[in-house]
Amino acid sequence: MPQFIHVLYCYSVMGFLSFTLLILGLLQLVSAQQTTDPNEVAALRSIISYWNLGSKINLTMDPCNQTAPWATEDSNPRVACDCTSNPCHITHLKIYALDIKGEIPKKLFELKELMDLNLGQNVLKGSVPAEIGQLSKMQYLSLGINNLTGAVPSELGNLTQLLSLSFSSNNFIGPLPKELGNLTSLQQLYIDSSGVSGPIPEEFANLKALQILWASDNLLTGKLPEYFGTFTEFRDMRLQGTSLEGPIPSSFSALTKLEDLRIGDLRGEDSSLDFLDNQTSLSTLSLRNCHLSGQIPERLGKFTKLKYLDLSFNELTGRIPTSFRGFSSLQFLYLGDNNLSGELPEDILTPELIALDVSFNPLSGNLPPQSSTTKSINVIGTSINTNGLQDNKASGMLDCLQGQTKCKNKGSSTSFSIKSGGTAQTSASGIKFDDDSETLGSASLYTSTNDRWAVSSTGNFISNPNGNRYTAMTDSQITGTLDSELYKTSRVSPSSLRYYGLGLKNGKYSVELHFAEIEMDDSLSWRGLGRRLFDVYVQGVKVLEDFNIQKEAGGSEKALVRTFETNVTNTIMEIHFFWAGKGTCCIPYQSTYGPLVSAIHASQVSEAAGVSSNNKHVGRIVGIIVGVTAGVVILSSVLYLWWKKDPQGHMRVLRDSPKKPLK
Repeated sequence: MPQFIHVLYCYSVMGFLSFTLLILGLLQLVSAQQTTDPNEVAALRSIISYWNLGSKINLTMDPCNQTAPWATEDSNPRVACDCTSNPCHITHLKIYALDIKGEIPKKLFELKELMDLNLGQNVLKGSVPAEIGQLSKMQYLSLGINNLTGAVPSELGNLTQLLSLSFSSNNFIGPLPKELGNLTSLQQLYIDSSGVSGPIPEEFANLKALQILWASDNLLTGKLPEYFGTFTEFRDMRLQGTSLEGPIPSSFSALTKLEDLRIGDLRGEDSSLDFLDNQTSLSTLSLRNCHLSGQIPERLGKFTKLKYLDLSFNELTGRIPTSFRGFSSLQFLYLGDNNLSGELPEDILTPELIALDVSFNPLSGNLPPQSSTTKSINVIGTSINTNGLQDNKASGMLDCLQGQTKCKNKGSSTSFSIKSGGTAQTSASGIKFDDDSETLGSASLYTSTNDRWAVSSTGNFISNPNGNRYTAMTDSQITGTLDSELYKTSRVSPSSLRYYGLGLKNGKYSVELHFAEIEMDDSLSWRGLGRRLFDVYVQGVKVLEDFNIQKEAGGSEKALVRTFETNVTNTIMEIHFFWAGKGTCCIPYQSTYGPLVSAIHASQVSEAAGVSSNNKHVGRIVGIIVGVTAGVVILSSVLYLWWKKDPQGHMRVLRDSPKKPLK
């Protein structure tokens, strides 16, 4: 028995010692548990309360607790910390696309260890406090897609460790602060649609590490900086819809790492393509509406990674390079509205080519036999021969408009009405709007079944996650009209959308353009911060510039009608909707921009005095358009307008309406 008691005593002592060691270990673990700096906890509590985020970040536990639901990398909101020393410090704060409202609270700037701050896609208002310059350890700062106003604070120049800075899609005013030139480590700068204006500061020449610059849709002025050519790390540069002036500097030839270059809508001096030399990493090259002159260099056909090439709306001359033969990487080629001549190169229509637009060029010859492999081909406004077409209506339409056969409606119609992007409808006032629901591609034309009008669309929504689509629709009721259904579908275009009235009697016409913004909403969410801007030309005259449907109508899903008068002197009317690079690009989703129209109605208000259909000054149509889908010819028509000056010569009058001087 004593031995048993001794053994029992030993086990009890051992158990007690083990329990004691366990308790001591737990106490030591608890004592070693790091906590967040109390000043930062207090600041974070204040921020959460101000932005009403208590249901998403419940600080009943320490903010830097690694098991907290907001601690993972994909959490939103997210709080992450550096706990290499005690106390922990908050280094990452993400409150992204949660529609937080109000101003940026100054308590935020007490989180002085912040390295990554993402407040993008909210509805923050007011100015950015100067105290933001105190966050000297910041590496990633995103304030994009908000409603921030005032000047861009010069104190951002204190954040010299910044690698990425975004304040795009806001309502700032005034110039870019020269102090941003202090950000010599900056690799990414997103300032598109931010509202900034004036010249790009010379101090930006210090940003040698810059790889990405998005600065489109701003009121930037002055010359395109020569020093951009020293940014040899550039991979992506976008400068469309600004007031910058050319020429494109020859120094850009040093930008050999470029993968995406989009410059557009330049003013001032002509530019050339001489700077394109060794940029063989380019996948996307858009130099649309840049006053480009001269010839397209043969070496461009050696850019073996190039998928998207847009040189439209320029003054390029000469032939299309023979090096474009078998251009196997190219998927989209836009050369329309230039002065290119000669014939299309053989084998330019590769199986990989999705769209080819060479419209409104004095090109001739035959359409290559490989046309059946390309989904969309637009040769409207050329003299290219398409005798191989199997579409009898296309051939008949060509003969009709060239005057080779008698047209049932040539010069006899006094009106046309189009339900853009939708099926036929009759309005409350009895106007019958024709069906315009035909699917268009990236370079297409469709002629109505009654041959009274045609529609041509060119361009590609490069980054649309939903794929390319050229119509918009809604199930919502449209207010401000008795014809809600008329506005529930629309044609949209990423570049150029042209409607033509055909076979019209000469005279004065009233043109009604119907609009309703059905893609961008006007809610109090960040989704309501988008801005669509485009220009409208009627018979080559700009009638609307930087037109914002939502603003003019007083909101989204509200009907708006704009009426204009114009003259028809050659039996054809052209209505051109043109994107000049302005407006937001990506609200509420990528590639939400460009012209949008719901319906068109044109009717004669008076006949032309002393003009008959036999007059030698009647315009003559001598071109052709082919639309091809999956190897099947859909439709072809003709719309190459010349003015008959005398029996020996012709002078083209329908030409390049977007290049008229801005008012």
